[in-house]
Amino acid sequence: MPSRCLRLFAISWLLAGAALGQTPPQPAAETGKYRLYKFEQAIGEETYRIERTSDSVALTDKFLFTDRGTAVPLETSFRAAADLTPRSFESKGKGSRLSSIDVEMEVRGATATIRQMEQSRDVAAPKQFFAINGYSPVAQQMLMLRYWLDHRSPAELAVLPQGSTVRIVRRGSESVNVGGATVTLTRYSVAGVIWGREVLWLDPQQRLVAAVTIDAEFDHFEATAEGYDALLPKFVAEAGQDGMAVLAELSQSLRASQKGPLAIVGATMIDGTGKAAVRDSAVLIDGGRIVAAGARASVNVPAGATVFDARGKTVMPGLWDMHAHFEQVEWGPIYLAAGVTTARDVGNELEFISAVRDALRGGRGLGPQLLLAGIVDGSGPLAIGVERVDSPEDAVRWVREYKNAGFQQMKIYSSVKLPELKAVCDAAHAAGMTVTGHIPGGITLFEAIDAGMDQVNHIQYPLVALAPPAKAGATREERFEAAVSIDFSTADAQQKIQILKQHETVVDPTLALMEMNYHAADQAVSTFEPGVLKVAPELAQPLTSGGLPPNLAPLGRRVFEKMVALVGVLHKAGIRLVAGTDQAVPGHSLHREIELYVQAGLTPMEAIQAATLVPAQVMGVAKDVGTIEVNKRADLIVLDANPLDDIHNIRSIKYVVANGVMYPTAKLWESVGFKP
Repeated sequence: MPSRCLRLFAISWLLAGAALGQTPPQPAAETGKYRLYKFEQAIGEETYRIERTSDSVALTDKFLFTDRGTAVPLETSFRAAADLTPRSFESKGKGSRLSSIDVEMEVRGATATIRQMEQSRDVAAPKQFFAINGYSPVAQQMLMLRYWLDHRSPAELAVLPQGSTVRIVRRGSESVNVGGATVTLTRYSVAGVIWGREVLWLDPQQRLVAAVTIDAEFDHFEATAEGYDALLPKFVAEAGQDGMAVLAELSQSLRASQKGPLAIVGATMIDGTGKAAVRDSAVLIDGGRIVAAGARASVNVPAGATVFDARGKTVMPGLWDMHAHFEQVEWGPIYLAAGVTTARDVGNELEFISAVRDALRGGRGLGPQLLLAGIVDGSGPLAIGVERVDSPEDAVRWVREYKNAGFQQMKIYSSVKLPELKAVCDAAHAAGMTVTGHIPGGITLFEAIDAGMDQVNHIQYPLVALAPPAKAGATREERFEAAVSIDFSTADAQQKIQILKQHETVVDPTLALMEMNYHAADQAVSTFEPGVLKVAPELAQPLTSGGLPPNLAPLGRRVFEKMVALVGVLHKAGIRLVAGTDQAVPGHSLHREIELYVQAGLTPMEAIQAATLVPAQVMGVAKDVGTIEVNKRADLIVLDANPLDDIHNIRSIKYVVANGVMYPTAKLWESVGFKP
């Protein structure tokens, strides 16, 4: 976008030309192309064309990628005045595999007429506003930044048709080498277009050269302009570092007032070991460690300590989420608000998650401590990411790469072949790592664990392993019927369950996610997950849409009930279960996961331990975390009510202590746009 001086010069030149009876030449159209990525894997491209006249700007944009076999096309057109004030906007297609877009806006005077799907409305057009509808297309993000820069960089910018407020902040500049030339880029943080922050880079000509954002599936999504592809890992790492820096700045205002040692006194203490709860307890914390814990009469609280009166409340160990995907920095406050003080990330971009983990360990961010599983996949139409294992040599290379980056596990995704799966397991075990993940297509659960998989993500894999073999080309309904027909008491089922027991296989069921996937489309999500009513406005629609159609819903409900029952059967057989969410409803789904374990037959204490002690044992860190005991890391939560009395009380968390620092959870929820 030209500067004000250049535009004044152009206007003067135009007037002079008019006086001479000449028609000035129109500026050449601006065209460009972006390569689009998911988890740094190139999956498509976007092309755009911007045409200008003396009083208008017009953008036409085509956006197309293929994500795990699903085409995601989007076409957008935008018309504006010369200063980019919107006149019309239209975007049709899809924003992700799971989300459709069909929106139009026409601005006439002070009124904007907006149609979204079948709904139309008229709204007052703000004096200063821009047109955008989610993270895509990337070129529209570029024009939004130009509008913001050319209109004195307001602290807040209204956007339609979303009806939200965008906050754009300059975060710094840096020089990069592109084609042998040094280019200075300016980095911007953008909040309000989607849930959370995006990071965008502009060159000196105000061309957007890179974007690191999130799509409607909570997945990392990136774009680079031509010539900048090789810098993508750098952009991804910087996005993580920058986001953590923003949260580090915010964290000081979110902490509870605290000086010296912290003493939490008067609460009923559930220490997580399985011992009886201690009434009128005291927990003394100093230097990020628990230095004393027990009956209040037995704990000496030193002078100068900050004393938190927790009478009538319950204190227990901080929770774990063993199926996290920390895709954006906003997950840090969300996890803490939900009481999660440790999370296992089971699949992310190496550069991003390493930067986030290191920032959190160094106290330069806000979030739980992270343990990491490095994802690998095999080539194929449904493959994800760039860490491909198509040979034993690939397996050794990627295990070494992740081990050197400080990862604890390897994560198998859905297109890995059996020989390569075994090679990953062998290399991981030799490196002192364990292996978790999906059961890839064409491989049975038992082949996978025989090959060396230590852990399995998602309850559907054990369920399928116990079901009658599906015939080739089976319909979804036929697969559902096979799952519903399983009898866990048969000799065959019991023998298969014992194989899992003998291999000491660990399962993270993600039942809360299964409930989201298998509920009827006409059933409100809030009837089983009330947390959905508290999410940020940008998340409400994607989280409350979906579900099974009427012809499948009754059968789907029975499949889900069978999954819940299987969790109880596995637990009774002595197979270790660890609680995880795979995101679902951010934060709240971990509480639902724990509730569902009790529904499956676990006691409240056992369900709590599946989210505290057992994950710590499975990940080999039980000496440091997982219970409230002396010398362990000071990770704990304070609740208004006792979850041993009613497991639903797990939702009553009011304070979280992470590495010795206490936060009111209400402030954490609010910091990312959620209701407390």
